[in-house]
Amino acid sequence: MLIGNVGKEPEVRYVEQGMPLSSFPLATSERGYTLQNGTQVPERTEWHNVVAWKKPAEYVEKYVHKGDTLYIEGQLRTRSYDDRNGITRYVTEVWANRVEVVSQRSPQPAPAPQPSATPTATTDNNTEKPPF
Repeated sequence: MLIGNVGKEPEVRYVEQGMPLSSFPLATSERGYTLQNGTQVPERTEWHNVVAWKKPAEYVEKYVHKGDTLYIEGQLRTRSYDDRNGITRYVTEVWANRVEVVSQRSPQPAPAPQPSATPTATTDNNTEKPPF
């Protein structure tokens, strides 16, 4: 589970059979504090690469924007690739199976609110792999 702020507008693309796939950076922060001996510990921010597909990706495309605070549930996945110089690089991503907007940075034009709770997107089948 992560709660953090979207770092840039999500990128959404459509892969095999029209399945949506979205990706965006998410920043999570730990507040700074002062130890009993007076030592200042500064705030610490971590950046996470978030990937969503199917229903969560559709939700991201409709509702998620830069600066929004999100609640994310998912798994960590690490993949590798060879860069232009032939060096193997590793990337760890959060594959989201639940995405929920906690708060929006600025109001986005949207249809009239429903009396139900804030919409969320969940993928129940965590074992299915994306088509690439």
